[in-house]
Amino acid sequence: ACGGEGGLLKVLKLESSGKGKERGIAGTSNLTMNQTLEGHNEAVVCAAWNEVYKKLTTSDETGLIVVWMIHKGMWFEEMINNRNKSVVKDMKWCADGQKICICYEDGAVIVGSVDGNRLWGKEFKMQLQYCEWSPDARQVLFVTPQGEVHVYDALGNFISLVPLFSNDSSARIGGIHWYNGVE
Repeated sequence: ACGGEGGLLKVLKLESSGKGKERGIAGTSNLTMNQTLEGHNEAVVCAAWNEVYKKLTTSDETGLIVVWMIHKGMWFEEMINNRNKSVVKDMKWCADGQKICICYEDGAVIVGSVDGNRLWGKEFKMQLQYCEWSPDARQVLFVTPQGEVHVYDALGNFISLVPLFSNDSSARIGGIHWYNGVE
């Protein structure tokens, strides 16, 4: 999925032929889907893909969140949510695709289920930049713009801070991903 200014959102699908791999060269790819999704009016700033349930979740600069699903080869809006208070900074589906964590710049967090139900929500007294589920979805990390990493359980209860060490006090975290330990 590709998002941009003015609510532009496209889903592209490339299928590779695989020919050439046996000779050590790249195979060719064919564009088999190029669908424009209409639902956002402002710049799309965040997207999260649910591999298990084949859903796409997007958010724009006004905080509007849309969950998209594919039906008979076409993408449709499944659910819309707009908190109208803050911009979404990050969204992540857990590995089994059952839950999504949405973090807002103002410290609000919403965790929802794949069927659209809100599991819990909290207002943390800190700005948020990123979130990330543990591979087993029992913990979630929240990163602040100041570079603090906070660990919470899957119900939103604080566990600990993760110490990060850097000689550069101006260094900031550019992204977060929890390695699942599989090579």
